Amino acid sequence: MGRRELYEELRSAVRQLCESFPGSYWRGLDQRKEYPEEFVRAMTRAGYLGALIPKEYGGLGMSLTEATVILEEINRSGGNAGPYHAQVYTMGTLLRHGSENQKRTFLPKIASGELRLQAFAVTEPEAGTDTTGLRTTAARRGDRYVVNGRKVYISRVQHSDLMLLLARTTPLDQVKKRTEGLSVFIVDLREAIGDGLTVKPRRVMINNNTNELLFEDLEIPASRLIGEEGKGFRYIMDGMNAERILIAAECIGDGRWFVERSSERARERIVFGRPIGQNQGIQFPIAQAHIHVEAADLMRFKAAELFDRGESCGAEANMAKSLAADASWEAANVAVQTYGGYGFDSEYDVERKFRETRLYQVAPISTNLILSYIGEHVLGMPRSF
Repeated sequence: MGRRELYEELRSAVRQLCESFPGSYWRGLDQRKEYPEEFVRAMTRAGYLGALIPKEYGGLGMSLTEATVILEEINRSGGNAGPYHAQVYTMGTLLRHGSENQKRTFLPKIASGELRLQAFAVTEPEAGTDTTGLRTTAARRGDRYVVNGRKVYISRVQHSDLMLLLARTTPLDQVKKRTEGLSVFIVDLREAIGDGLTVKPRRVMINNNTNELLFEDLEIPASRLIGEEGKGFRYIMDGMNAERILIAAECIGDGRWFVERSSERARERIVFGRPIGQNQGIQFPIAQAHIHVEAADLMRFKAAELFDRGESCGAEANMAKSLAADASWEAANVAVQTYGGYGFDSEYDVERKFRETRLYQVAPISTNLILSYIGEHVLGMPRSF
């Protein structure tokens, strides 16, 4: 039995749910820059937002491989899995490194939908992809930490109850390695916003509910520290492989959406008395895009299965994300070219999905950083930065 057949029941269930949220739903949200509240509620009722949470905490206890199938099918159905993936991989830091008390306090409520954990505050205006250079600080004062600093491009803060925050607890000049002295905290946004945390929305090219955050003496109880103080960078990196694999699945879903739409258009669109798909200039690029999406899919499954077995998968996770992001972007360009002027018309959804899938060339990790990782850690070449 092939992988697709193995997960067909799950695929079918997700597709059926997504049928209630057609292109017109996502198109309207994109035009109004609104959050997909109804979709998230439906996903929560189906249990999918607690997919990776163990059953003992009220979740579905699914494997990462199964979670990638959910993400793929959302995007393949024409939707945007962003609000779903945020909670899946963000929650992993709490699941793997949180205390038992933290897990029992938060995970059941996240699984039920009573609480949402969709915000992840890492990126800063000056540090960018150099996470170890972040400047937001968390100073211990008795039984609390006091946070000061700025974060940027932090999504879905207004639609989340909890947020994970990475901040420096030991000054950079007092650590032996730049990766030391960073800590992760659970921030209760219901208490923080307006009382030490200011949220400033930023308009970006996709409907991603993106914000800039300003921390001014925000107090966080010491009990909200995840794991050990100063070990936060390792905790964050521990979840990066899962994130890359999940994002790869989204790109594969996008790629398949573009290929399927392009193929359909090429069969039905008649120009000069013949289907445009009869022309090799149209047909061959679509076929090539399909080949690349299918190849990326194989690496996605290889990486996910290694992860689920607890085996090393850093190279595979990075390659899966790189291959899938490139394949989806190629398929997006092919779709626009196939549709011609209609590809720029919002009614056909191609331009919306085109903008959405472009994100994955730069986030959550740029393709250049993936190449540097492979060059150094897989091929043994000197570090490039």
